[in-house]
Amino acid sequence: MRIDGQRLWDSLMELAQIGGTEKGGVCRIALTALDGQGRDLVCRWLREAGCEVRVDDIGNIFGRRPGTEDLPAVATGSHIDTQPTGGKFDGNYGVLAGLEVVRTLNDHNVKTRAPIEVCAWTNEEGTRFTPVMMGSGTWAGVFKSEDMWVRPDLEGKTVGQELAAIGYSGTVPAGPSAGYPAFGSYFEAHIEQGPVLEDADITIGVVLGALGQRWFDVEVTGMEAHAGPTPMPLRLDALLATARLIEAVNRIALSEAPYGRGTVGFMQVHPNSRNVIPGRVKTTVDLRHLDAAGLERMQAALYAAAEEIAGGTRTRLGGIKIDIKLATQFPPCAFEGECVSAVRNAAAALELPTLELVSGAGHDAVYVARKCPAAMIFVPCKDGISHNEVEDARQDHIEAGGNVLLHAMLARAGRV
Repeated sequence: MRIDGQRLWDSLMELAQIGGTEKGGVCRIALTALDGQGRDLVCRWLREAGCEVRVDDIGNIFGRRPGTEDLPAVATGSHIDTQPTGGKFDGNYGVLAGLEVVRTLNDHNVKTRAPIEVCAWTNEEGTRFTPVMMGSGTWAGVFKSEDMWVRPDLEGKTVGQELAAIGYSGTVPAGPSAGYPAFGSYFEAHIEQGPVLEDADITIGVVLGALGQRWFDVEVTGMEAHAGPTPMPLRLDALLATARLIEAVNRIALSEAPYGRGTVGFMQVHPNSRNVIPGRVKTTVDLRHLDAAGLERMQAALYAAAEEIAGGTRTRLGGIKIDIKLATQFPPCAFEGECVSAVRNAAAALELPTLELVSGAGHDAVYVARKCPAAMIFVPCKDGISHNEVEDARQDHIEAGGNVLLHAMLARAGRV
């Protein structure tokens, strides 16, 4: 039994039209009107495929295909919100591959002992609202719905307000419940978002786990002054100190090769005038590592670097201050052996080449894995590029990943 690869591809292309950009990407930010339109389309497709659709109070969407027995569902999914300059596949592939599994089972009149469930998680990207992976994290009990509802975007609009505005303020409490217990298994299909599979000419990535992450909010405070009359030795340049901190983040990550990652991706400079020495900079630091001890070393090195940079800026006018606060963190995640084996066995049965790897990115599966056995399936993406409008993938790879997902889920759900 195989999925309909053309149907899956066509569905991806149709969803990509909602928020489509001139460069061929997608801008469909969480809880915007466009996100609402995308959700409406996915829900319609799920209902047309015979699924019972429900929405929980953080806006997560679940489409359930009944099983023949009262067993925990075997679930799959991802997200449909994108980055501002996002692509057609990140997240969207995982949701629509799940839909295609349901459609394929319907086509072949296949019944399963356990229900099959397709999930579309809210605000995975964290572009408009923090934290990232909000919907799956709330389902897993890491966050509380009432705390998430009041999270604002940069305009002061809250998650709760925007869920209501697009019609996705669900009444079902987020998380496993008496009627909907924790899944028996969870699988997530995804483009790799990196270059390893394509470089090795391997079709399927068997994902063993995900790097742990620690995100920091950083405020660097100096003193605004006129760019002309202020001599270089007397400046308290907050942006210069920030630049030195950025270099330190890069150095710290390189010292933890091959699994260390360090990124500064956001910055606000005050007063942001070409002839004023910057007096305040707000920025972020993203640290990642395969193990908890590595994250501890990286965090300690970050704080030590900040202290050294600030200490070297003393003038008779004072010194730079660097304030670092931990914003959020995700421990390293190891996926469950039987689900990983189901992915590995499905790929072998389909005679598809595999490579075992660790995800450098966070995914909804990382939070779901706290409540049930989970695994991920990676397929290559062109040049390893993601979070970019030129993000692309081959149709045959997309189809292959869908077939692995189908048979891994069948192995766990039980074909009648």
